[in-house]
Parts: sequence; C-alpha cells; structure tokens
Amino acid sequence: MRRLAPLPLAVALLLALAVPPAPARAADGPAVRLSAARAGAGGSVTVSGTGWRPRTLLMLLVCGRATPARGVTGGTNSCANGDGRAVTTDADGAFARRLPVAEPPVPCPCVVHVATVTGARAEADAVLEVAGHPVAPLPAERSAGRLAVLSDTRLTGSGGLLTWFGAPPDRTLVFTVGNTGTGPVRNPVFQVGTAHGVFAPQWDERQWRGTLAPGKKARIELPVELSAGAHGDYTVTLRYAGRVLAEQPWGVPRPWGVTLFWVLLCLVVPAALFRAAMAVVDRLRPPGPAGRPRRAPHSGPRPRVRLPRLRTTGARGAPHAPGEPPAPASAPAAGTASLPWFAPDSAPHGPAGRSSAPHDDSPTSPATPTPKGPT
Repeated sequence: MRRLAPLPLAVALLLALAVPPAPARAADGPAVRLSAARAGAGGSVTVSGTGWRPRTLLMLLVCGRATPARGVTGGTNSCANGDGRAVTTDADGAFARRLPVAEPPVPCPCVVHVATVTGARAEADAVLEVAGHPVAPLPAERSAGRLAVLSDTRLTGSGGLLTWFGAPPDRTLVFTVGNTGTGPVRNPVFQVGTAHGVFAPQWDERQWRGTLAPGKKARIELPVELSAGAHGDYTVTLRYAGRVLAEQPWGVPRPWGVTLFWVLLCLVVPAALFRAAMAVVDRLRPPGPAGRPRRAPHSGPRPRVRLPRLRTTGARGAPHAPGEPPAPASAPAAGTASLPWFAPDSAPHGPAGRSSAPHDDSPTSPATPTPKGPT
C-alpha cells in the first residue's frame, strides 16, 4: 500500500502538465495601455488598446485636467490637439500607435484620451504624468446631481421651401434624461455639437430651464441649426459636464433649388446678351444698295398678291355673241394685256412658217378641199 501511494499524485501532476492554462479573459469594453506612465515633453509613448470595434478610426490625445474616473472635464479644449495622432483598429479591435508627448494647455493631472471618430461613441483614458508640467487639483463638481440619458435621442422637424433654396436647416433634438445623483440639478447647460463627416464638432450651449430632483426624469427639447446651404451626413452630439451623453446621425438633403437657380441663370443670361447684341448689330447695319433705306423686318403674315384675271375678247375688244365663231384676233390695243404667244418665225422646235400645231402631211391622208377665191 505504501508503494502505491505516490501513484495518484503522479497522475495528478501529469494531468496538470498536459492541460494548458486557460487564457485570461479580456476585460469588457475598450481598454488602453501605455508603454510608460511618465514621460517628458518632446518624448513619446506607445499607446496600445484592445476591445475596440474592428476597423474603427480612433483619435489619440494628451489631455490635462482629467482622470479616468471623471474623464476630460474641459473637453477637447483641455487637450494638445495639434500633436494628436489617428489610428485604425485591426480586425480584432486592437491597435498600437506611437504618440508624441506634448504639454496640454491646462495643468495636470493628465491622461492619454482615446476616442472613436466615427460611429458609436466609445472612449477610454490612461493616466500619464507629463514631467515638468504644472499640476493643479481638479475643479470641484458643481452639484451632486448626475444626468443620464434614459431614452433614444431623435431629431424632429422637417425642412421647408426656403431650406430647398439654401436656408439654414434646423431640427429639434428630443431626449429624456434622469437624475441619478444625490442632489438636484438646476437649469442644466447642455452642449450640442454638429460635425460633418470626420471633422471636429462645432459646439453650442443650450440651457434647459428647470430643476430635476434626484431620481426624477424630464423630457428635454433643444434646437439644432446648421449653416446656410449645409448638406450631407452630419452627427449631432449631446454633452453635459464634459461627458458625452448621446449621438444622433442627421442626413441633410442637398438644396436643389440653388442648383436650379444657377442652371436657369446660365441659360437666361446668355440668351439676353445674345438678343441685346443682335439688336445692336441691327441698328449699326449700313443701308441697302443705291442709298435706299433698309426695309424694316415684316413681323406679321405676308400679304397675298391677287393677279388680274384675263378676259378673252373678240376684235377690237368686243365680246362675240354666243353661237358665232370668234372673230380673228387683232393686234392688242395699247394698255390691254396680251398672251405670250410665239411669233410664227420664233416657235421653238418647228419649221418656219408653221403657226399651228403639227399635223400629218402623208400622201395617204385624204385631201382637204380648199376654197378658192376669186382670181
């Protein structure tokens, strides 16, 4: 029995060596790590992260007056924006990027702030001590109240005819907030930012009049307005006390009325210039030949010319009686119209002396009696 006692212990050791250790479970949400917790201005640190969305564009900044617990209290105005870097996560949501260390415009405590540029909002902070930069305590919170968005944000309203012709588009941002803190929130001031594409948002302050007690909620409506002629994909961001509460996409249609105006302008102005030039050319045109004045263009319908009707008359212009053969025509009197008959000697394609239509002169034709006159 004593010889068999080490056998179960050996089997347990073999099983422990054969089974690989379980991998460490990744922390929920995005995370950021630094290669060094302390660096001087002009140096650099390597920023790496995991748990981000795949193929997402991120912005890396050194920010002052911030902690991972409270975030960047002064917003991006507390960061060294000129020395920031951008990076895109890989297919697993990880990244690694070298970031130059710069002194932020406000005192420390400082962090390396990493936030998404497009898509759903996500951010994370890592503590960084900037050597030689002044340090000051964080400003105290104004109240013990804390606001949180309880419902999805939405934009209400629509554009009108003036917006179709380039007027500034406007909407109303509607959302519901609740006070999750221990103190009341009186007349909170929200920041509404509008960003076009990947550009930084333009912030406007909007104050809501009222008091929100702890555990209560309220429906808030804030106006949002863009510049004249704005169109494309915009993102409306809601921020309170340095924290981003919500984001809402906004697709602004193109003001086609402005395009139609320029198209009509390009057609009407050349046509008007052409008509004015033709009027000037018509006035400067020289008169016609032989000094005759230029005939004014006829604008109405062309008049019809009625020709005189010719009447067939007998000798001396007297009409013949019905039933009687017409008298031989004499020479046309002066002032009467004559028909364009050919002279006997000028008939085309005929023998001389023939004044009538061609007839058959063959010997087989019957003889025609000819009256003889007095001799």
